[in-house]
Amino acid sequence: MCTEHEAKGKLKSLKITNGEITQIEFVPAGVPDFGLGIPLEPLPEHCRVCVRMSPEGESNILIEVWMPLTNWNSNFLGTGNGGHAGTMNRLSLINGIRRGYATANTDMGTAPDPDMLIGKPERWVDFGYRATHLMTVVAKEIIQAFYGRAPKFSYFTGGSTGGQQGLMEAQRYPEDYNGILVMAPANNRTHLHIAFIWNWLALTQNPDAGFDEQQAATVTEQILVHYGAEGGCIPGDHFFAQPDRITVNTDIFKDGKLLNDEQIRAMQIIYNGPVNPVTGERIFAPVVVPGSERFPLGLSAQSDKDEFAKSFLYLFRWIFGKDYDFTKFDFNRDVDFVDEQLAPILNANSADLHDYKNAGGKIIMLHGTADPIIPYTDSLQYYERVIEAQNGLENTQSFFRYFIIPGLAHVFDGPGVQDIGIGIRATPKDREHDALTALSAWVEEGIAPERLLPVAFKDGSIVNGFILDEYEYERPVYAYPSMAVYKSGDPNQLAHYRKEKHIISNLPIPALKYLN
Repeated sequence: MCTEHEAKGKLKSLKITNGEITQIEFVPAGVPDFGLGIPLEPLPEHCRVCVRMSPEGESNILIEVWMPLTNWNSNFLGTGNGGHAGTMNRLSLINGIRRGYATANTDMGTAPDPDMLIGKPERWVDFGYRATHLMTVVAKEIIQAFYGRAPKFSYFTGGSTGGQQGLMEAQRYPEDYNGILVMAPANNRTHLHIAFIWNWLALTQNPDAGFDEQQAATVTEQILVHYGAEGGCIPGDHFFAQPDRITVNTDIFKDGKLLNDEQIRAMQIIYNGPVNPVTGERIFAPVVVPGSERFPLGLSAQSDKDEFAKSFLYLFRWIFGKDYDFTKFDFNRDVDFVDEQLAPILNANSADLHDYKNAGGKIIMLHGTADPIIPYTDSLQYYERVIEAQNGLENTQSFFRYFIIPGLAHVFDGPGVQDIGIGIRATPKDREHDALTALSAWVEEGIAPERLLPVAFKDGSIVNGFILDEYEYERPVYAYPSMAVYKSGDPNQLAHYRKEKHIISNLPIPALKYLN
């Protein structure tokens, strides 16, 4: 390792195409103070490099690369963002640097506000795929300059929008990463956001249709009472293993007047999911999976008329304008227009992963059954299309494995397990409990993941995962189409499960366009 003065000199002399290094900081070891509201462990001493890039027009992409000064594991970790991004995902940077990776993240070019992208197609491209690819290219250049050698292996990890970023990298830039970890991907982006409008209209057009947190919890409780066995709920649990088996009859909410008529009508619309009112063609899977209603980003959040529109309907302002009236959205005519404008840029739907497979890349994709904002049924449908494109499961599993996680909410937390490796203190960093470790073992040692063991923390609180040294229990999950089926006895003992084939039912298949 060269001295700080020498390192800064090498970095300052580095020429960044269409960009510049704006800051080089040597950060001493210690506990970071990022205002994240959770207890964090000390970080190692590292070098933080900030980059600004303007590849086209008004593009304004911010990138950070953090590099450990000692104990670098010789590898690079690119990390994803969430929602509309606009800031650095510091938790992902922290997770990477603590594991010994040279780690990068990008704001995806959407700072300081997603509405800055209204009428700016060059910045849509940044958000869709360019910012992530440029982050990868620039980070590798910085790593080479700083350490004097290129990373041995390159990995990407991300959930939600980060999952979209990961799949987009595999589809567009198959040489960028040796391994990609995808969680709850927002890859079918345009149709996902159209489904957001569908739910938002159902919950906000009538003032009596919305839900607060307690009412959302009542819905989940009733779903579990009426459909527990059908959805694979183990006695004593409060979540489903297979909510795709359930068709909800909203009459169950009439007993005892648990919900008012407008709320029941809204739930009928939401559980049916968005369809073209003229052709009957399905637009997207129902977003709120049965049993997920009460969790963060579920019914309560989707009932917040102004906040949800601001945070989740930004794509439509990009193309229709700042003052667009979402109540005017036409689920017949406007779907094609949205796809024409945005789908080729934002959607990572292509099932053709031959180039990534031929480059030797590996993918692990995870999705929870209690995710109320991106349904696991959509990622499942994507994986089934990859199997078809690869001419069979065996060819697919040679490089791409998918795990459905019962009781996991959106990326982390939930009523069952809360983590499978996003960097929480109490989660072991071995290749069964930690998906990134499983991915690196597959890439570097050829050990393909057959089973993962996501964990739950004391009192079902993810905060306890940051505070305590141990998790409370674990549950087995197998690579799809296998699943762990409970036999009898203590459900928190691995010996009480058997491996069976996952039988899909009631899986809505949306129409897909613009797959590239």
